[in-house]
Amino acid sequence: MNIVITGPSQGIGLAIAEKFLREGHRVFGIDKEPAAVDHPEYTHFQRDIRDGFPRLEGADAPHVLISCAGTLEEEEAIVVNLEAAIRFTEHYEDSPALQSVLYIASASARNGAEFPRYAASKAGLVGYMKNRALHLAACGVTVNSISPGGVVTPANRHILESEELYAAVKAETLLGKWAAPEEIAEFAYFLTVVNRSMTGEDLLIDNGEMLRSNFIW
Repeated sequence: MNIVITGPSQGIGLAIAEKFLREGHRVFGIDKEPAAVDHPEYTHFQRDIRDGFPRLEGADAPHVLISCAGTLEEEEAIVVNLEAAIRFTEHYEDSPALQSVLYIASASARNGAEFPRYAASKAGLVGYMKNRALHLAACGVTVNSISPGGVVTPANRHILESEELYAAVKAETLLGKWAAPEEIAEFAYFLTVVNRSMTGEDLLIDNGEMLRSNFIW
């Protein structure tokens, strides 16, 4: 299948791209950074997702769309995390080969934690996911999102490099750890390739952080 993914040059996006390539799929990556993958079945388009998307038709028509590109920068969060994801979907969702769409959101979409525009952009992304699930169901297309909690990625380097801070954030989870990007990639593969019955759902992967509570009798 043809997989189109934004943000494949690092972190979760890179892990997802590598997972699909290992499974024998063709991957088209769109990222403002240079390619981080060297594989005969990988095609990289180095461009800012705010500037539009390449045409992929015929033998290159997308089967799976994965919107993973994002930013923590407050002044860019709504445009990059939400508006660009909407334009990405609109650009490719009429592909006759389309089978699945996946958005990488955030646990912040559920609890409003972190930065205000970042949380709002991710909550908006989950809402948009449900809208597309309703719209594309008639075509047999599944549409879902993944909301990761803490993940060991370059974007979180400032936390990972501080022993004290990293210990503190891990202590906020039930399992006492953060997820690896490769774990998120496994869920992404399942939701887009294996799954044919789950749609309109947001999958929370946060090591139990949101469930954690101190019961006082």
